[in-house]
Amino acid sequence: MKRNYENPEATSRFCNMMEHTEAFPFSFEADGIPYRGFGEPLTLLTREKRELGEKTEWSFSWKLCDTLTVVLKAAHYRDFGASEWTVRFSNPGDRMSPVISAPETVLTIPGKYPQLKGILGDHVSSYRPYCLNPADAPVVFESNSGRATHVNFPYFNLECGDGGVMLAIGWAGTWTADFRSDGENTRVMLRSVNNLRTRLKPGEEIRTALFVTVPYTVRDENWAANTWRAWFMKYNLPKADGAGTPLEPFSTCCLAGDTGLPNSDGSISERHFTWRRSLEKMIAEDVKVDFRWMDAGWYAAPDNSSPESDWWGTVGTWTFDPAKWPGDTFRESTDFARKHGMKTLLWFEPERVTDPENLAKNYGYDVRWAIRREGVGSVSNNIGDPDCYRWTVGKVTDTLRKNRVEMYREDNNSDPAGLWRHLDALEGEDRAGITECKFIDAHYRMWDDIIACTTSFGGCGFVDSCASGGGRNDLESMRRGVPLLRSDADRTWTSLRLSMTWGFNRWIPFCGASTKESAGQLEGGKTSDGYIWRASYLPILNVSSSFVMNPDQDFSPLREGIREWKSIRNYLLGEFYPLTPWHAEHEKTGFTAFAYFDPDTEEGVILAFRQEDCEEDTLTICLPFAGEGNGWILKDDDTGEEICMSEDEAKKGFVLRFEHRRQARLLRVGRCDGTAE
Repeated sequence: MKRNYENPEATSRFCNMMEHTEAFPFSFEADGIPYRGFGEPLTLLTREKRELGEKTEWSFSWKLCDTLTVVLKAAHYRDFGASEWTVRFSNPGDRMSPVISAPETVLTIPGKYPQLKGILGDHVSSYRPYCLNPADAPVVFESNSGRATHVNFPYFNLECGDGGVMLAIGWAGTWTADFRSDGENTRVMLRSVNNLRTRLKPGEEIRTALFVTVPYTVRDENWAANTWRAWFMKYNLPKADGAGTPLEPFSTCCLAGDTGLPNSDGSISERHFTWRRSLEKMIAEDVKVDFRWMDAGWYAAPDNSSPESDWWGTVGTWTFDPAKWPGDTFRESTDFARKHGMKTLLWFEPERVTDPENLAKNYGYDVRWAIRREGVGSVSNNIGDPDCYRWTVGKVTDTLRKNRVEMYREDNNSDPAGLWRHLDALEGEDRAGITECKFIDAHYRMWDDIIACTTSFGGCGFVDSCASGGGRNDLESMRRGVPLLRSDADRTWTSLRLSMTWGFNRWIPFCGASTKESAGQLEGGKTSDGYIWRASYLPILNVSSSFVMNPDQDFSPLREGIREWKSIRNYLLGEFYPLTPWHAEHEKTGFTAFAYFDPDTEEGVILAFRQEDCEEDTLTICLPFAGEGNGWILKDDDTGEEICMSEDEAKKGFVLRFEHRRQARLLRVGRCDGTAE
């Protein structure tokens, strides 16, 4: 029952537009003069076209004047009718360019009864879903902090007419999305670098966001979301390694809570004498994971001291603290893990520095690279400066290579946009937005260089995209990274985890949460019961457990949780269907249920939860993927009970019974020849 996502009309329309680029949906201003599309007075310099299977790529360059060249790179995916593009501006001349401003994608989407659907971002918004009508009032989303997916989320589902379009802005900095409709047509404006108004110096180049549209022809939210997920998995998800192996679900575990040492947040306690006993116990108890996770606090402070607990205020050296990790002891730990079939991931935060003066004194840093402003505690590390970029990437890759660390984990614990604007002001008139442009472009290149490093010795073809949880999950970043934790808050209570899955998994299929429940983000927790485990089943399973420090640890639930997750993990990359309405993060009075389904094999799994304060004991659900066929069989993983039903009964709905509150049911779905009994 393979889905057909082709959209011949969208393919014809986009390919025709690439032959007539004067109608391309992009505009900008140069010295206040507006330019729409890519026609006169732009002079075409180059045009290239490449056919790559289902994907067609184009590259154009135009000259506006001696000091401004415009480059369009676009692609179309015929098997989805999907399109994408980025635009670059460069100055090949010997004097300043015109002032570039207002570069934006402007689309007109025809269709009656528009509805804009999506989710808000991480942090204060907890991925809360919305449904708005742009015909009633303009809908405008902005992100101005510099962490692109906190608060708001640059992914959108515009339903209109008999179908709709999924849209995304791939930019890790500031962005704006504006939707306005007259009831017949919806105007969509998408922009990156919100305050851009800059001249380019000779030799400078800047780029816009990656803009993506994935149209669909069935006005159904599940159809739209699964069109997007299928496109994302095929074309946007990074590869597992340098050989291009598809990325498959994996598990991780941080050992910091298993040391017996005091720690402030569960991330800084590992030492050279603690890791072996934890890994050996993990192996002996058959609860081995794919990645050993080494988090913050492993590095020396800029003044070369060895802080016991200050991980946040001592970043920048990216050199192992010799008191905590003398000699080659960390490399010994990665070698041991590799020998036993485990890889290692290591935490960094390269966009922030502390104590620049001592970094300069002891590590060759240049204090001019530190972006700081009076009254602002955080100091940004200006990776947009080529010399700073080389120093920073060199420190990171040297550490990764020397210690054979397979996965790079990146954090970002500050909002950099204010410091970017501060540096713009120091540049002088008509340079607004230039720092952000350079910074974000450099950041993407940094991840590319780090991936080239890790793949060179058999490591990962991707990074972990953490930025205080879910701050950097824009589409362009997701071509290089995956979110090991969708949110820092995802380490807390189960109702929030289920709430986030309902919305986030429609957009970013490959993600992870924790397997613990705790009152606060940074509080300790232990591996919990089947209810929490099943709520945590995602393509990335982050095992939270003690191995040697808890004398009462029962490894049976841990073994069972890992075994069960492994048995269903490949379904988690298929189609995704919420079977119950969304609930807010603190609501515990109802049911939550999801289905994951592989349309090629017609198999899947249902995860259904009766929450802690739910008084009802029955839930009626249907199978949204039911169509034509002989019927379906559902098998309960706990009881072995089988439910067999016809196609019609699966569409109309069937009843699941729950014996008690806080119960999770896992049912495997497949085809059968009978009907319900």
